[in-house]
Amino acid sequence: MLARLRRVPFAAQVLLALVVGIGLGLLARSMGTVDGSYVDGTLVPGTDQNWLTSTLTTIGNTFVGLLRAIVVPLIVTAIIVSIANLKQVSNAARLAGQTLLWFAVTALIAVSIGIGLGLLTRPGDHSSVSGQLAGYEGTSGSWWDFLTGLVPANFLGLEGDGDGGVSFNILQLIVVSIAVGIAALKVGDAAEPFLSVTRSALAVVQKVLWWVILLAPIGTVGLIGKAVASYGWDSLGSLGVFVGAVYGGLVLVLFVVYPVLLKLHGLSPRRFYAGAWPAIQLAFVSRSSIGTLPVTERVTEQNLGVPRSYASFAVPLGATTKMDGCAAIYPALAAIFVAQFFDVPLSLTDYLLIVVVSVIGSAATAGVTGAVVMLTLTLSTLGLPLAGVGLLLAIDPILDMGRTAVNVAGQALVPTIVAKREGILDEERYRTGAPADPLRTLADRDGVDADLRTGETATV
Repeated sequence: MLARLRRVPFAAQVLLALVVGIGLGLLARSMGTVDGSYVDGTLVPGTDQNWLTSTLTTIGNTFVGLLRAIVVPLIVTAIIVSIANLKQVSNAARLAGQTLLWFAVTALIAVSIGIGLGLLTRPGDHSSVSGQLAGYEGTSGSWWDFLTGLVPANFLGLEGDGDGGVSFNILQLIVVSIAVGIAALKVGDAAEPFLSVTRSALAVVQKVLWWVILLAPIGTVGLIGKAVASYGWDSLGSLGVFVGAVYGGLVLVLFVVYPVLLKLHGLSPRRFYAGAWPAIQLAFVSRSSIGTLPVTERVTEQNLGVPRSYASFAVPLGATTKMDGCAAIYPALAAIFVAQFFDVPLSLTDYLLIVVVSVIGSAATAGVTGAVVMLTLTLSTLGLPLAGVGLLLAIDPILDMGRTAVNVAGQALVPTIVAKREGILDEERYRTGAPADPLRTLADRDGVDADLRTGETATV
């Protein structure tokens, strides 16, 4: 039996996990809550989760927690190594500039689609969600907070979480890592021992992340099951137009805009999606660009033919700053939804501000699950009520799956396009490279079990 399970492709494992998660979520929702009590002769349902919902919540939170735990060492080592690798690339400054330019171009297209769909569908006017949900207890975002947040408080960007614990600021981590990487380039040969240790640390971190990825199907059961058990289809129904508009925008970018850009550069869209699919599907279930980073980088090199020296710079940079789903389509539609819901008119200047925030503010999302930071930044810039965030939090996990998939697709697309434009793309590999299972993708790099090398994938 175990031998048969080991042969199940990763994509099939994920699809099965989605089905099981939905089924368990519906079952948990039908069980209701516990600790109900009678008030004035009327039974009032309790607010505590039943055992199945609690189990699904624990499984999902554990998986996300494992991904978050690996974020700090992965960001630091990946960015330092990626910048150091630029010395192996001719015209490194030109490649970096072209990469940032295409990040901005694709973000501009994506946010324009988001604005267009918001004006066309008017999701705020068609929502049946209750205004009582319009509460948000989180911190607000602002340009000043964003800029001051770039200044590291300490080397690892550590800060108090308000509960006596310690959390990390990803923006500060990125700044520190970029500074260290550039310094290593400037130091030259004297930095080689440091870079050798950092490369080794990156390999170790990627191995640990590979173990976490093995748990993705189980994590998917918990995440999907918890979302269905907690919100059911009620939240989706009340925000149906908004959900449809967001996923409509994601589909347009993923299956229309990206293929058109590939065609314009003489590249086959079918081959791109065949090669990038392992990373896209893992992004969908993990909801983390950073967690998907090793797979994205590997398929970009191995399946799409982007030189490793360039991909190891562009893909980690994209995983922290390239967010067509979270930082372009979603905040544009969400801002329009909030404005329409609270009957706040938006001017042409406001729409231009949405574009500016989306194109240059995407680093605020920093590759972790969720896009609340980017949403609060957009609403604050426009002067819209932050209470509107509370309206959308219930469905955020469902939207975040599609957003992250588009993010990761864009993170593989831009290096491919830039490599083609600069004449460094291995077009033969692009045309013939076989798509890899994400588990085998990492296994090939790290040299693990023989059954993975022969095409069979491990299962949990």
